[in-house]
Amino acid sequence: MNKKLLLALIALFACAASINAQGRRGLRINEVMIANDSSIVDDYGQRSAWVELFNSTFAPLEISSVFITDDPANPTKYPVPIGDVNTKIPKRQHVVFWADGNPTKGTFHMNFILVPGKDNWIGIYDADGKTLIDEVTVPASLKANQSYARTSENQLQPGADAWEIRDRWTENPVTPSSSNKIKDTNDKVDMFAARDENGFGMTVMAMGIVFSALLLLSVCFYIISKIGERASKINKAKAHNITLAATDKESHPSHDSGEEIAAIVLALHEHLNTHDTENTVLTINKVKRAYSPWSSKIYNMREMPRR
Repeated sequence: MNKKLLLALIALFACAASINAQGRRGLRINEVMIANDSSIVDDYGQRSAWVELFNSTFAPLEISSVFITDDPANPTKYPVPIGDVNTKIPKRQHVVFWADGNPTKGTFHMNFILVPGKDNWIGIYDADGKTLIDEVTVPASLKANQSYARTSENQLQPGADAWEIRDRWTENPVTPSSSNKIKDTNDKVDMFAARDENGFGMTVMAMGIVFSALLLLSVCFYIISKIGERASKINKAKAHNITLAATDKESHPSHDSGEEIAAIVLALHEHLNTHDTENTVLTINKVKRAYSPWSSKIYNMREMPRR
């Protein structure tokens, strides 16, 4: 028995590890800045190169067991520390790591730096230190305060080539810790507003949903009442020592009407003399109240000034 339980626990942990490993496949390098002169600052007020990671899945993703590196020959260069609750990235959200070479500053400060004016390779490896999750090569042409970002965050293929250089003065600005495509409008809402200027279609849809829900509720209540009536007939047939299946429909006992139920209740009342009896005993209990300065007389009387 203990061996079976142990095997079941091992299989459970193996499945959990496999699911978590599959989830980490959705971790993506989303945006990189090499020369940070006027962009965001870290929690120490310092500006340095940064790497933005994106959870492309639709579930929270724990990244405390992955490795981030700038050297393909050293895939385990910076292990993301274990035990920090902030390493759990919510679904479709971002996190920024600082390439400042000071890992003692915290979890999100890596032990390597990115050098401007040269190609910088960045890779993410899985917990085994061998499986490459994602990689990108930032071109040397990247200028100060420019970032190298994905054109679309919906790209799920690692190492995709759909990247672009971004600048704070362009239509697609630098977007650390946020989506690369910042939308100020909703295309579906705009299309609906253009096709239904007076809101007549919205009104019809709303009223249709309400009346459909009411119709569905009425059907549910009708079905429930029929089920209750059927159960009542079965119980009444058992009381008469008959079965509904063995007798024809005309011989089935009818469901008790409201008048019959009222007569039964009245007979029980007359026979058993059962009724609600009010308690006529008045009880006064002493209630202890905590002292409050608002009820003290010394605060309600004006003191005469000393002469």
